Order: sequence, then structure tokens, then C-alpha cells
Amino acid sequence: MDKERLLFLKEKAREIRKMTIEEIGTLGTGHIGGAMSIADLLALLYFHRLRVDPLNPRMPDRDQLVVSKGHAGPAVYAALALKGYFPKEWLGTLNQGGTRLPSHCDRNLTPGVDMTTGSLGQGFSAALGIALGLGMDAGTKSAKVYAIIGDGESDEGQIWEAALFAGYRGTANLIAFTDYNKQQLDGYTKDILNLDDLEAKWRAFGWFTQRVDGHDIAALDEAVENAAAQDKKPSMIIMDTLKGKGCSFAEGVQNNHSMAFDRVKAAEAIAALDSQPQE
Repeated sequence: MDKERLLFLKEKAREIRKMTIEEIGTLGTGHIGGAMSIADLLALLYFHRLRVDPLNPRMPDRDQLVVSKGHAGPAVYAALALKGYFPKEWLGTLNQGGTRLPSHCDRNLTPGVDMTTGSLGQGFSAALGIALGLGMDAGTKSAKVYAIIGDGESDEGQIWEAALFAGYRGTANLIAFTDYNKQQLDGYTKDILNLDDLEAKWRAFGWFTQRVDGHDIAALDEAVENAAAQDKKPSMIIMDTLKGKGCSFAEGVQNNHSMAFDRVKAAEAIAALDSQPQE
């Protein structure tokens, strides 16, 4: 990836973070931690990797993204609005009466959302089903399905049922990411149910597995390129991330899964983001 493209994507990630903070600040409460930790990945996917058309959200041979950790919806909505799927003004209606942007991702309400998620584990199974279905049709065989799961979500047995089946079937058009921010709703993953060696687990289930810094867009892109070259196995990219990344009052805080804050605090966090130079 050239320097100009990388700087462009970094700026998109910053915009996604700012818009997400503003969304949740307007509502007054929301899942800030796990939304912020995937902003760099969303920038890479929507503005560099995904074959999609905002003017034709249901294009049959499009690449699809299933955000199984559906509580990261606010960051997904920010990326979709930035991409042009719907007016940015919608972001001010997050999780309010009559909104098309509920707290968790909903394909029936939001243009560009490929699967309704929120019940943890189920989105990952759905992503596998979509990948298998696309692979059966000559017109959609070239499409990729991308899925994002959480590390807390990885406590769910359904994740590992899907992992076992995808590995067995060699579902090579499925590329997944674990947002490994080491935290979940009620504490640190190591204290609740230690995931131990995640790389070894995914390899044992038959997946092509890589581990990268989830905030290093160039490294993420290289990992996706490697994954896309696979034709025998599904791919898992374990992303080491920081929950709340880029939000001054949430980054590194233990209880940042869902936080209450107002527009004033949101404006302060956005100003702090604006003051940070891009590397």
C-alpha cells in the first residue's frame, strides 16, 4: 500500500471515530469501547477492500460484511454514512424512536448492513452460511464474506461450532477477524474465561491464521491480502486492539464496554482526536 493511500485510510478511520463519538454523545449512552477498537478495520474494508456499491446495497455479487459483535453498530453506521449509503444526518437518530439505526446492526432497517446481529455468536454462523451459499452460485463465487467477532464473544460455543464446520468444509471465501481487545462487558477476558492461545485454537480448527496489530492499517491490509490468496481454508485474522481506541475518556478504561456521556464530553474527545497528527 502506498503512503498516499495509507494516509487516506487513516483519515477515514479518524472520521469514523469522530462520527461514532458524536452519535453516541447525541444519544447519551452506548457501546463506545468495542466500536472504537474496530474503526481502523472498518476504514480498510469499506474504503479499500470491499467490492460494494452504496447505490445498490443488495448487489448480488457484492462482498458482504457481518459484524457479529453487533453492539459495534454505531461505528458500522459511521462507516456506512461516510461511504454514502445514507445521509449523515441519520447518525443523530441512533437508537431513538423511529430510527433506522438501532443500537445493534439490523439488515431490515439499515442500508448496507448485510446481517442482523447482536445475539453473540449467531452472526458468525450466519456469515458462514452466507459464504457457503455464495460459493454455490456461479454468479457470486468470486464474492468474499468478511466477519468480525469479539474476544468476549469467543466465549460462545456457537463460535466454535461454526469454526469447526468452516474448517472442515474449507470455506475459503470467508475471512474473519477477532477484535482481540482483551476486554468484555464485565471485565478482562483473562479473568472471565481465558482464551489462552487463540492462534493455536484457530489453526487447530483448520483455519489459515494470522495475528496483527489491529490499529496498523498497512499490516491489516497485508493480512487481508494473504487471506484472500487462500483457496483451501477459511481465514482468521486476530487483531490486537485497544478497547476505546482514540476516545480520550474511554481508551484504556476498564468499564468502557458501554458508557454514558453527553455532547460536551463528546466534543472534547473529538477535539482531542483532531489534535493528534497522523503518523
